[in-house]
Amino acid sequence: MSESLVSETIKGERSMSQGFVAQYAAEAALQTDGVASLQPSSGVSLKESLGVVHEGKGTRVVFHENDDGFVSITVFPIVYYGMIIPEVAWSIQERVKADVEKFTGLVVESVDVHVCGVVTREEPAV
Repeated sequence: MSESLVSETIKGERSMSQGFVAQYAAEAALQTDGVASLQPSSGVSLKESLGVVHEGKGTRVVFHENDDGFVSITVFPIVYYGMIIPEVAWSIQERVKADVEKFTGLVVESVDVHVCGVVTREEPAV
């Protein structure tokens, strides 16, 4: 990977790529109870079919234009059947906000959750 995740500009400021922040958001969402997986967008699916690795699939990160360290994150989870969807969404919001702020130092202004589906848990074969 030729692109560094954290870079310094001529002024000495540090900046992070959207993919770097998206990875933290995706990991936090996947560790939330009730989340089966994250739904990648059609663009990500197309990139992966061409062999391009996409960081943080199932999430979208938007940095604010005035570069004040604020970020908005959207998560696209698939939830297990039987879970209370608003509670799972709230847990995703809290965990993503906490983890991204802790590990990146950015201020998360919003975490939007768009549930893309519900699946049943697969029981292990005995």
